Amino acid sequence: MQLNLQVDMATKWIFWVVIVGVLFGLASTQDFNAIITKKPEAVYNHTAALILVKFASAAYTDDQAALQAWTCHRCGGLIQGFQLSEVIVDVPNSLQAIVGIAENLPAIVVAFRGTQETSFQNWLADLYFTQLDFNYPSVKDAMVHHGFYSAYHNTTLQPHIVAAVQSLLQQRNGFSVMVTGHSMGGALASFCALDLVVNYNIQDVQVVTFGQPRIGNPIFASFYDSSVPKTIRMTHGHDIIPHLPPYYTILEERTYHHVAREVWIYTVDFGILTYETTRVCDETGEDPTCSRSVFGDSISDHLMYLGTVLRTEHSSDSGWWLSERQYNSL
Repeated sequence: MQLNLQVDMATKWIFWVVIVGVLFGLASTQDFNAIITKKPEAVYNHTAALILVKFASAAYTDDQAALQAWTCHRCGGLIQGFQLSEVIVDVPNSLQAIVGIAENLPAIVVAFRGTQETSFQNWLADLYFTQLDFNYPSVKDAMVHHGFYSAYHNTTLQPHIVAAVQSLLQQRNGFSVMVTGHSMGGALASFCALDLVVNYNIQDVQVVTFGQPRIGNPIFASFYDSSVPKTIRMTHGHDIIPHLPPYYTILEERTYHHVAREVWIYTVDFGILTYETTRVCDETGEDPTCSRSVFGDSISDHLMYLGTVLRTEHSSDSGWWLSERQYNSL
């Protein structure tokens, strides 16, 4: 009797292992491969995302000497051998970006640093209330986030980045330009990519951002999507920042609206086992089955993407949690 019981338990255990394995395989195939090859409008490439998230993390490096020499502790692994061209720092506005050549992609990479902990509350307040007329030709009634737009266009970032990219394209004819960033850095990356395409006629521009907030209204989002179609906006779990500024359908063209295409990282539970997978979302930018299906209440999800820490090297979670409590009191 005891032997039969042990056999039954072993059989059930093997059954569930097989089921989990099949589900794991199906999820991996669907999320990482099939959509890329069969649907050209879905440009998500998991390998490229794993590389670009490292650049987004390296952009947070405070040690300028180590960054210039590309010897910082975040500068190894998948991004080792990166040929850094320029580090652009705008001290008054707490902004930083790096530009260089990544032969393994192959591409010219532009990576923006995200929010500095000490300036988080400033842009969070601006995040809620201010929209700016978008003055690109033939784009009527488009509105953008004032703070993020100005942080790219009205600081030292824009002229230095454009000059560096144009110079590197002459050295690497045929290379694409990949732009990345985390949090506010993702917002700046999107404005940068649009600038390179529309104002400087650079054709092959690709974008992968992590935990990016909304940056404009639906009219702007539509214009951006048609101008920079090779854009992936990655979200993670219950990350709070992609839910900001809020999206209100009743406000129509006055509301903020995400650009496409979102790729949501989320956790699937199989009993005592958990598996982190990705969902390639629809082309609307506001897919209700992706990050909008959960409440955005997590700072920890915001600070970790694809196993990579994304924050300043000296910052702590406590500072971010304080900002979240302040946000909840607004």
